[in-house]
Amino acid sequence: MGTVMSMYAANWPPKAKWSVENIPDLSGKVIIVTGVRKQRHRGRDVKALLSKNAKVYIASHNKARVEATIQALKGVTDNEALFIDLDLASLSSVKAAAETFKKLESRLDVLINNAGVMIPDPKALTAEGYDLQFGVNVVGPYYFTRLLIPQLEAAGSSRVVTLTSHGHILVNGINWDTITDGPERQSTKPLDLYNQSKFANVVVANEFARRYGDKGIVSSSVHPGLIVTNLGRTMSPTVVKIVGYLSYNAAQGALTSLWAATAPETADANGKYLVPWARIGSPHAGTSDPELGTKLWTWLEEQTKDVK
Repeated sequence: MGTVMSMYAANWPPKAKWSVENIPDLSGKVIIVTGVRKQRHRGRDVKALLSKNAKVYIASHNKARVEATIQALKGVTDNEALFIDLDLASLSSVKAAAETFKKLESRLDVLINNAGVMIPDPKALTAEGYDLQFGVNVVGPYYFTRLLIPQLEAAGSSRVVTLTSHGHILVNGINWDTITDGPERQSTKPLDLYNQSKFANVVVANEFARRYGDKGIVSSSVHPGLIVTNLGRTMSPTVVKIVGYLSYNAAQGALTSLWAATAPETADANGKYLVPWARIGSPHAGTSDPELGTKLWTWLEEQTKDVK
């Protein structure tokens, strides 16, 4: 399938055959969702999980907004999510968030790496000096997941769902010279940097699948679709308006990640790439390159080995 047809099929899919009503009862399940900000946006997946009696932690850096979402969702589900302070642009914050969770829970059934940033100020970097999109979308989620491996293993059968974008097929790999600031990064289009981070998301999800699949952890990557959310909060109003016209709503956007996280039929989706609405898709072939997976994993280990 050519690039144009692949993008069309991924972003304007056939009608869904699976819905949130198909989510089984989640009583006793402990779930973390990162990056929820507002009920009308990513709070939709938390709402569905709470409605099925899961114990849900929302990990985010914006406490006031998340607490407002928690109260709004409590009003419609009669269940209350919990807040964990997590700033993916700071590895020290990521470490502290994982340590906070470990003090509260001995197991983790599902981790949904949902948080992300898209086309921010080109000058924006993380606390450690990474390109903001690569740092928030890739380095931070990798480190958070790695730190929570003991809790994921303790669940016996757990899932890690990593949000990506089908835009990852528009790049052909990782330009290592753009991950930190310098002439190469500064001359690269912000959208290309975003798509590169989403390419890396699939690579990392596949590597988690290879390394921990035999330990009861199912790792998949999910393209949620072309969705109206606040992910584009750093984009220009004109671009946001155009994208909004072509997009689906946030409730539809949560569907595939919820399928990956809860459906019995995705219990064997280790290493799979999921697309709207609740289907198995085909990522860029390069994301399955084991040599690239090992190289990126080794680089990420090196970057996070001495976090204070």
